[in-house]
Amino acid sequence: MTNAPKNQWKTLDKDLGRISRLEDATQFVSRGLVAPGLALAFVVLVAIVATVLIGGEQGAFIVIAAATIGAYMALNIGANDVANNMGPAVGAKALTLGGALVIAAICETAGALLAGGDVVKTVSTGIVAPGAMADSAHFIWAMMAALLAAALWLNLATYMGAPVSTTHSIVGGVVGAGIAAGGFGVINWVNIGSIAASWVISPIMGGAIAALFLALIKSRIMYADDKIAAARRWVPILIGIMAGVFATYLAIKGLKKIADIGLSSAVLIGVGTGVLSWAVSIPLIKRQSEGLENRKKSLKTLFGLPLVISAALLSFAHGANDVANAVGPLAAIVHAAQSADIGAASVSIPVWVMIVGALGISVGLVLFGPKLIQLVGSEITKLNPMRAYCVALSAAITVIIASWLGLPVSSTHIAVGAVFGVGFFREWHAERRLRRLGLDKGSVLPPEERKRRKLVRRSHFLSVAAAWIITVPVSAVLSAIIYLLLNAVA
Repeated sequence: MTNAPKNQWKTLDKDLGRISRLEDATQFVSRGLVAPGLALAFVVLVAIVATVLIGGEQGAFIVIAAATIGAYMALNIGANDVANNMGPAVGAKALTLGGALVIAAICETAGALLAGGDVVKTVSTGIVAPGAMADSAHFIWAMMAALLAAALWLNLATYMGAPVSTTHSIVGGVVGAGIAAGGFGVINWVNIGSIAASWVISPIMGGAIAALFLALIKSRIMYADDKIAAARRWVPILIGIMAGVFATYLAIKGLKKIADIGLSSAVLIGVGTGVLSWAVSIPLIKRQSEGLENRKKSLKTLFGLPLVISAALLSFAHGANDVANAVGPLAAIVHAAQSADIGAASVSIPVWVMIVGALGISVGLVLFGPKLIQLVGSEITKLNPMRAYCVALSAAITVIIASWLGLPVSSTHIAVGAVFGVGFFREWHAERRLRRLGLDKGSVLPPEERKRRKLVRRSHFLSVAAAWIITVPVSAVLSAIIYLLLNAVA
């Protein structure tokens, strides 16, 4: 009789242990479903809001469907594209992942709502001939197919861990739908050729400029005898360059809603801002550098805050500029559904459409952005504040040069190309120093050891390059299939 209670409790403990393990397993499995579930809730919420706002208007069903797809596209832009702005700062440990997500979400939303232009050129006018679409219905199906195809490809690319261009994705979608609707002759292949050229121009230009700035920092600051004195002289200059570049960048790309600023005026604004920032930062850097040891590690402190500010400015400009990738086709669909006019050179974007784009980018960033932020920031090559600062500067300078030359470039390609440029420069510089110091004379390293010493992960280089190359073709094929299905159903 005395053993009965013990056996009873022992059995109960085993059962409770099994239940506890089952609960832990359930939580572990369901954890991966939280982000998709919240994303689905956001898309459903957008559909409900769109129904309330335009439920009784002409073409309401089409607009609601387009708003839902636009919300899905915005989520994927936030998940894939924003990593390029915040990745270097997180990889350099100037920002925590949580801090980067908060700053990026605020700046992306502010950029989209405050400086995202209230009028955009219809996506199809530069790619598809104006008379290619038979009527507004075909135009609507084409834009909807392009939007959905681009969103699906971005979703797949994010899942695979490949940072790709949202602009190229939507361009590919428009091309595929245009060909399905009117054949190859309706496409403006000159513009497509320019876009294809940017696949090569963007990363090379971004990488070269980032490498040049890193070479400057290494030669003038990091290898100086008195590193602190060199930093006091050069860091304010670099901050002035950063401020001037971003002032020019924001004037060109992000402030179209406030004023139409030409390139020459934007450069003058940038020069004035740069000189003022240089003068202000001299005493600040001098005060910040007091008591620092004369070694490379101390320099990271002086680049931390400028790097955070540059990442925030990049996010603001990205929100102002790239939100059009989500809301541009959506606005065109709304305009065509409500007015049946597909020949307008530009369409006004309703406020609620801008809000969908802005919030969608931020929600997508918070839910799915960490994966690519880690990839860009730390998995391609090791970044510190100086190297990440070079990446941010390169991204802004390359966009300005491209605008001046009239080249269609991708912010994604520029930023990721700059990260690769920094990494390849580090490899070249390390081997050069070894040769100069005579440390590798007569030494023949086996292939495995030489591969281990590489500072850029080749697997990421190949996978990213492959994803860039197939972005437009994959988006085009997906869009053509979706267009034919929509046209058949309608």
